[in-house]
Amino acid sequence: MSREYILVINPGSTSTKVALYKGKEKVFNEKIDHPSDELSKYEHIIDQYDYRLNLIVEWLNKIGVSTDSLRAAVGRGGMLRPIPAGTYLVTDVMVKDLKDCVGGEHASNLGGMLAKGIADSQGIKSFIVDPVAVDEMNDIARISGMPEIKRKSQLHALNIKAVSHRYAHENNKNLQDINLIVAHLGGGISVAPIEKGRIVDVNNANEMGPFSPERTGGLPVGDLVKMCYSGKYTYNEIKAKIKGKGGLVAYLGTNDAREVQERINNGDERAKLIFMAMAYQIAKEIGAMATVLRGTVDAIILTGGLAYSEMLVDKIRSMTNFIAPIVIYPGEDELDALNEGVLRVLEGEEKEKIYENEVRSDD
Repeated sequence: MSREYILVINPGSTSTKVALYKGKEKVFNEKIDHPSDELSKYEHIIDQYDYRLNLIVEWLNKIGVSTDSLRAAVGRGGMLRPIPAGTYLVTDVMVKDLKDCVGGEHASNLGGMLAKGIADSQGIKSFIVDPVAVDEMNDIARISGMPEIKRKSQLHALNIKAVSHRYAHENNKNLQDINLIVAHLGGGISVAPIEKGRIVDVNNANEMGPFSPERTGGLPVGDLVKMCYSGKYTYNEIKAKIKGKGGLVAYLGTNDAREVQERINNGDERAKLIFMAMAYQIAKEIGAMATVLRGTVDAIILTGGLAYSEMLVDKIRSMTNFIAPIVIYPGEDELDALNEGVLRVLEGEEKEKIYENEVRSDD
């Protein structure tokens, strides 16, 4: 039997998305849900490995695909030590760091482990692509203004890199020859300048930059400190207000941009003010990142779920189109992005990277 499929695995907190590709064509895909009563049996996310692995094998059996028809396997990259972007071979050193949760505990830590578990049984390679741990920031961008605190690279690296490659391909350009600003607009917002293929700066999507549907973004720090010491809130309550209950949720009680736009269309002026303020802050961040590239920008790419909103996009465009042409790639498909990262290696466009050789030595 010929090895024709790439198996793609994307673990989430309550489900595992799986797909099989022939080249760029998605042939099979499935969302395997994990009931809470099943997950509650496991103390730690990493303990779910065997449970999820067996479900993936059961899915392959159900669709009649044998593991000996796999060409490679790829999982969503987890919270590893800081590394450059790229497609990485899953090594024993990487697996140990995923198990040890060196960057934090998250379902995505299972991605590389699951891919390796299936790939090793067939003697084929397993990969991850552009994990959350991607860090290509210039050292000057790490300085915060307080020596005890360093600015960190936390961003939607997988989708940001995927749309950068897409733009370069569609315009017959080499990514290493162009400069882009990519704004991933989702539950969290990452705005990143891409200089000759490298993400040289980014707002930390969890706690900096524009506010988003669920996060506050950057805040007046003095007022935040007063809140923290007011005695009204616990540490966990403040954390939740910053990430999860901030942004649109805090102002309007919803994280659904479609609902907000419906309110605006029905004459809700407060909803319009808040929604346009989010667009205003996104545009300001894009402008700031243009300075990082010294104004030499080939295109500004808007992607993620919020990029479906014409109202939001029009506001951002009106404020930033003097910098560079605006390109819209709405939504995201992490399965496609993972597959394309592996294809770039298998087809010789890129070389696979080895995790332990790429980890930042100063972290």
